[in-house]
Amino acid sequence: MFNIRVYGILLNDQKQILVSDEFIKGNFYTKFCGGGLELGEGTIDCLKREFIEEMNLRIDIIRHLYTTDFYQESAFNKAHQIISIYYLVEPLEEITAPLRTTPFYFDQAQQDIHKVKGQSESFRFINWHEFSAACMTLPIDKIVADLIKNELAQEGK
Repeated sequence: MFNIRVYGILLNDQKQILVSDEFIKGNFYTKFCGGGLELGEGTIDCLKREFIEEMNLRIDIIRHLYTTDFYQESAFNKAHQIISIYYLVEPLEEITAPLRTTPFYFDQAQQDIHKVKGQSESFRFINWHEFSAACMTLPIDKIVADLIKNELAQEGK
């Protein structure tokens, strides 16, 4: 079974990368923003939907960055193979979702959701000079982090 995930890399004007800190099924993850492709949905529509659902933020797709080119077993279901697709994105409006400076800082509303659903999520920017694969939890995100650092540095961003 394939599990297709779509993620957006958002680099702001201050050269900071947006990440999502999440508590899922008893574990903490720092990952890029995005989520799972739903039946009948294209990858770009999926990513736009995910940003609206998670951050109430409309985005535009700048370009495709990377698609998984190796076998990756799902961390949540050993019977699933993960295929992740990453796009460079930009916001179409000001970010109004709460942004944190501390990893895994969940406000009271998120803590309440955690009690009900067993999960929480918060968002923060990581400064470009501090950002690396070590900041990310998931194996594919680590590869993309290195790719971003190399590719965008060469472009002078």
